[in-house]
Amino acid sequence: MRNSSKQIRLCDCNRSFDLDAERLSGLSSGAGVSAHHELCRRELPVLEADLAAGCDVAVSCTQESALFSELADSIDAARPIRFFNVRENAGWSDERAAVTPKMAALIAAATTLPEVEPVTGVQMQAGRALLIVGEAGAALGWAERLSGSFEVSVLMTERAGEVELPVENTYPVWSGSPLALKGHLGAFELSWTQQNPIDLDLCVRCNACIKACPEGAIGFDFQVDANKCKSHRACVTACGEIGAIDFSRKDVARSEQFDLVLDLQAKPLLKRVELPDGYAAPGRDPFDQALAVQALGECVGEFEKPRYVAFESGLCAHSRSRKSGCNNCIEVCSTEAIRSNGDVIAVDPYLCKGCGTCSTVCPSGALSFQYPRVPDVGLQVKTVLSEYARAGGSDACVLFHAADAGGKLIERLARRGRGLPARVIPVEIWSADAIGLDLMLGTLAMGACQVAVLTAGSHDPAPLQAQAGHAAAILGALGYAGEPVRIVDAADAADADDWQKLERALWDWTPAMAVGRPASFRLLSKKRETLELALRHLVAEAPAARTEAGVPAMVALKAGAPFGQVMASDACTLCMACTGACPAGALRASNDSYRLDFIERNCLQCGLCVNACPESALSLEPRLLFGDEARRARKLREADTFHCVSCGKAMGASPMIEAMISRLTGHSMFASATELGRLRMCGDCRVIDLMKNEKSTKAWDMTE
Repeated sequence: MRNSSKQIRLCDCNRSFDLDAERLSGLSSGAGVSAHHELCRRELPVLEADLAAGCDVAVSCTQESALFSELADSIDAARPIRFFNVRENAGWSDERAAVTPKMAALIAAATTLPEVEPVTGVQMQAGRALLIVGEAGAALGWAERLSGSFEVSVLMTERAGEVELPVENTYPVWSGSPLALKGHLGAFELSWTQQNPIDLDLCVRCNACIKACPEGAIGFDFQVDANKCKSHRACVTACGEIGAIDFSRKDVARSEQFDLVLDLQAKPLLKRVELPDGYAAPGRDPFDQALAVQALGECVGEFEKPRYVAFESGLCAHSRSRKSGCNNCIEVCSTEAIRSNGDVIAVDPYLCKGCGTCSTVCPSGALSFQYPRVPDVGLQVKTVLSEYARAGGSDACVLFHAADAGGKLIERLARRGRGLPARVIPVEIWSADAIGLDLMLGTLAMGACQVAVLTAGSHDPAPLQAQAGHAAAILGALGYAGEPVRIVDAADAADADDWQKLERALWDWTPAMAVGRPASFRLLSKKRETLELALRHLVAEAPAARTEAGVPAMVALKAGAPFGQVMASDACTLCMACTGACPAGALRASNDSYRLDFIERNCLQCGLCVNACPESALSLEPRLLFGDEARRARKLREADTFHCVSCGKAMGASPMIEAMISRLTGHSMFASATELGRLRMCGDCRVIDLMKNEKSTKAWDMTE
């Protein structure tokens, strides 16, 4: 072991796997590397000495991170310990004899990468204003229990048996039918309609109405049973000047704001995959209700959450001039944090939970995931792949997985099954849903032969499957043999079978063909730029280039791909409405003639041009061109210039003038051939013709 201010402490966890400390030390330049057997027990003083000496310490154990961190705090260490996992990620494997290259890659990622720039945070604050919604008995029962800890309000949505309002009027109680709940933690707003004749806001609970009702239609919850009421209105008389009872009430719309919401209804107010913080819908089960109440108690206070997604409005292809285009992000958002906001979308950072699916399906890169950013993930991938190759590893497979759900599944696989294959390098991220086509192709361009994405923790693997399908089609056309991308649909570590799905998916996977020369570039924050860099390298290294047929000109892709062409039929009149709608500059009007040009490299396949075309003359074809043709403008549609039949002055594109004349044929203002012929004249010649023709219709005689 070399003397160094940077110390890497490896532990084989009571000799449960092998560590080649000598070889790893030679691969870790500038750092002291040592192997231990009981670093968390008998050899703990070694770590204490490192910390006391002010060393930069990295420990290959995540299981005992709490113990090691406590030790660092107890001696007021100058630097925090960095932790990484070689036991479950490498050592506990059926191929443990071949895992040294992967260990070198994991060590490099943990010890050489710079600190990631912090993500901008969103401040959230929630008080104790709690709304309880549901059946009267359950809602009032919980209100009584929680009124000492929260500022409780109750909305009774239905009656069930004999229910009595609290004797003391210590918190608001309403009745009605909920209409909508919107907002987020600390700023929920519920709107409802007051349906019962007795307004509990006005009621003083004097019991006069109960005694006066001849049918006994009013209970001690001060609600009128419409099935029993015979419209005697004795209750109205008894209520008198209080005015709480009104059978013809018009002011039924109500709304209030709250910090927290406990929804006890069988059908919850919010039906989303991901519910907002501060909202709980446990249903009717008492135990689930108790757990929900406990969780809501932890939501009181001030919090900061990451702003998971960055949005660049100038790249958004959502809409133009009230014509709808790309809605991908809105359709896949599991929290309903994304909505239409005119020509662009708006992202509510308070509702966003950071799944990242929106950035995956965004064709332009207007939405980019920030936790972590693509350049940060790309640098980590590049580091592990280069170190893996330098240590003698081959056929590298990068396994992207979510930090929580995916990490637990890998741990279970290591404990119960065969562990990860020696060639599979796990890369932990916040959400696997954020792995888009740019990361998939970028990873393959940097030297991995395969990319696996573990869906544990994912809301919907369908977008990931679609991205993998695009990647497979592109790489297959370029001649890369094998299966380059696999989405491993194993959703939950608690499911006894899911770790076995992961095991089968990885151990039965034959390595695919990798690039001969790994790319040297870094992944960029701009999605389209990263895709272009990756595709250029993959094309340059394509195995198909070494065949007689060569690299094909293009590959057909499925709908939803971010590449493709626009096609124009003969119905196109060159009105150029599409050029104004195109958000990426793929469609352009020529400056020297009536010609519509198209640059395929810029096309997002968003469909705005198709929806903006008044002639329905445009259509989309998803595909990818491999040559330079995609970067050059090519003629999509061209037409002759239409000239005035009288003076020869240029008037516009011939198809557009002819289409206008065709539409006006038969109109009462252009009934005769002479009148219709004026449409072929310029504005000046029309006036002259009208002046010469005394029988022509005068402007003051026109009725429409």
